[in-house]
Formats: sequence, structure tokens, C-alpha cells
Amino acid sequence: MTNININKKKYYKIITYGCQMNENDSEKLAGMLNILGYSPIEDEEKADIVIFNTCSVRENADVKVFGNLGHFKPLKKRNPNMILAVCGCMMQQQEIVNKIMDKYPQVDLVFGTHNLHKFPELLANAQQSPRIVVDVWEEGGEIVEALPIERKYEHKAYVTIMYGCNNFCSYCIVPYTRGRERSRRPEQIVQEITKLAQEGCKEITLLGQNVNSYGKSLEEDITFADLLRRLNNIEGIERIRFMTSHPKDLSDDLIAAMKECDKVCEHLHLPFQAGNNKILKIMNRRYTKESYLNLINKIKDAIPGIALTTDIIVGFPGETDEDFEDTLDIVREVKFDSAFTFLYSVREGTPAAKMENQIPDEIKHKRFQKLLDLQHQISAEENKLLEGTIAEVFVEGVSKNDTEKMSGRTRTNKLVNFIGKKDSIGELVQIKITQGQTWSLNGVQIGYDDKE
Repeated sequence: MTNININKKKYYKIITYGCQMNENDSEKLAGMLNILGYSPIEDEEKADIVIFNTCSVRENADVKVFGNLGHFKPLKKRNPNMILAVCGCMMQQQEIVNKIMDKYPQVDLVFGTHNLHKFPELLANAQQSPRIVVDVWEEGGEIVEALPIERKYEHKAYVTIMYGCNNFCSYCIVPYTRGRERSRRPEQIVQEITKLAQEGCKEITLLGQNVNSYGKSLEEDITFADLLRRLNNIEGIERIRFMTSHPKDLSDDLIAAMKECDKVCEHLHLPFQAGNNKILKIMNRRYTKESYLNLINKIKDAIPGIALTTDIIVGFPGETDEDFEDTLDIVREVKFDSAFTFLYSVREGTPAAKMENQIPDEIKHKRFQKLLDLQHQISAEENKLLEGTIAEVFVEGVSKNDTEKMSGRTRTNKLVNFIGKKDSIGELVQIKITQGQTWSLNGVQIGYDDKE
């Protein structure tokens, strides 16, 4: 049992792994902790509560989490009153929970993705219990709205519009950890984003495992394209982004909405994962190389200058050198602005984990490097073409690599480091692009006088 001194100032630290959905969940956990009187702190030695918000999608995620949990064993001995909690996607896998209960006695609380809203109650139980508190729901019920939230950024925000996934790609654990698709009601989304705009937020990113399926679980007849049109009318919001889109569900109406809505940015993240039709079928992606390329051409015709990014898996079971060449073909033809590339890794509990013809690591790495070399070349060439152009940039803060410069993103989601006004954070400014690099652009703010 933990002894709590109610007069002591209380601190928390949240360590987040994985995607933007996890980032958004961590913001909600922070919001609840703030309501409970806790303040954030970077020094984990001084934290009263440390939460690991885990991901089961990214490679070696479990290795990182277990390694860091081990680091907390001596810390808990020095500070037995600290509450150590683990939540998120990994906790939806029973074997992971069993391992924590068996080998990590320093952990006080385990909960999953479906009962985030119960965190204050679970925390109170953990503070009073001499044993580990475990509360993991197999399925999510109705979406709980109006949870307090502590946004990581002042002028931009992630807004989750739906939870779960119905696609069951053979390599993916998400449908098993996040559950089936559940869409938030549009009026709740509009209300949240309107409030954000009133508080000074100018850019929102809509989140869902497959935003193109938005609305299918609702009684109201509404599509993702319809939602974008509604959100485009919210005063104060300047930019709207979204991710992730599944190619099989990207409709002509959505393309039209992206073209019509002036606040929707000219950037689309459209994972293709593999270029070979045999591999795509085994992955259960439900589109072909040809249909994907036709879709890309349709998008480019409708929205000239759109930036395209993607996800690619290298070394899926059964992939031959010839199959991999189909993946490189797509990269060459589409000329993605950037790509998230992954070596296939086994995820227990997925169909692909049991497949024969697993690819040796040596071959995976060889193909992976070939893909990286090609994508790096394309990214550098595409960015080089922007030299001398003027771009609208949303200023996010001081550059991470050079404190004398500011940093922000174009509507096409290009990172720009530029010489400009220090007080322009949260503003849309015009930047002349002076240099295109592989991962970013350099520039100078129009009208900036360095003597200011």
C-alpha cells in the first residue's frame, strides 16, 4: 500500500511509444492527472507517477518497454511510493500482461486501450493496493467524450475521430489491440475543434487507423468527406490534416472534398505496404499494384502539387527479389516525398506470424538499404525543385538543429528551417526556400530584417 502525503506537491511523467493515436491518449492521461493536482516533470527520479504508454505496432517496441521497466526496479527501491503504470496497445495482449505480472514486480498498475477514461479510479486503487492492479478490457464500449486533455502544443492539435480497425491486415496487431471501428459523433468532433480554435489552435490533425471508414459505425449517414466539409467551416482553424488513409476506401468524393476545402492541406499519407499483387493478397490489403497507381494518378490530376507519403514493409513472408522489385517500381513511379519504411517483424497473434517462408534478416536488410537509397534520392530531388519558390509555413517553434533559426511546415508537410522572426510561433508566414535537402528545406522569412 502506498502512503500518500496530500500536502506534498505531486509530479508525473508519461513516456509515450508509437503513433499519434498514442500521443493523443497521453494528452488525455495528462489532462486527468492535472485535474488530480499533478504537474509534469522530466526528472523521473522526482516523479510520483510514471506511465508507460505502449505501442505494439512498431518494431522492437516490447524490447524497449521491458528494458526501460527494468531501469525502474532500483528506482522503485529508492522511492517505494512511486506509482509505475503501464498502459496502451501492448497491454491488450495477455502474454505481455502475464510477463509483467511475473517478472516486473515494480509495476503497480496495468490497463489497456479501451478503459483509458477509468484511469483516475484505477490510480486510486493502485495507491491503496499492495498488489498490482490489472484492468484490461477485451472490447471497447461506447466512446467516452469530454475527457480532460493537456495538449502538447498550443497552436496545433491531434483530434481522434474514430477508434479501432476492421481491416485485419495479416501483419497487423491493431484490430486485436484497438478493437473494431467506432466513429465519434460529428457534433462531438465539431465541438472539440471549435473549442480548440477559440483557444488559439490553428492546425488540427484528424486521427484514425483508417479515416476513410469514418461514419460507417454511426446511425447518421455521414462520410469522411462530409466531415471534412463541416470542419472546413470552423472559424479560426487554418489547416486541416488527417491520417491514416487506406487505399481501398479512398473515394472520389473524398478527393473532391480535399480539392474543394481550402483548409485541407495538399498532403496525403497513403500506405501501399508492398508493390507485388501476390504479397498484397497475402497481406489482405484488398487492392492491387495497378489499382493503387490508378488511384495515385487520379489524386495527382485532381490536386496538382499534392505531396504524397507512404508506409512500406520490406521482407514480408514469401517475398522474393522479383516481388520486391514491384515495390521499387511503385516508389519510382509515384515519387513519394517521403516514406516510413519498416523491416517486417513478427507480431505474435497475427496470421503472418505463423506463415512459412520467413525472410532471413540478411536479405531483409539488403532490400531495405536498396529501398532507402532510392527513396533518399527521390526525396532530395523533389526538395531541390522547391529552391527559389515561396511557401506558406506554419511556425511551430525554434529549430531543433539550430537555435538561431525557426522551424515549421508547409501545407504539403515539408519541414522548413528558416531565418525569421522569433515571435512568429503559431503564425502562418511566407518563406523563400533557399535550399532543398533530403529531409527538410532551408529558407528565409519574407520581409525579415535581421537587424530587428
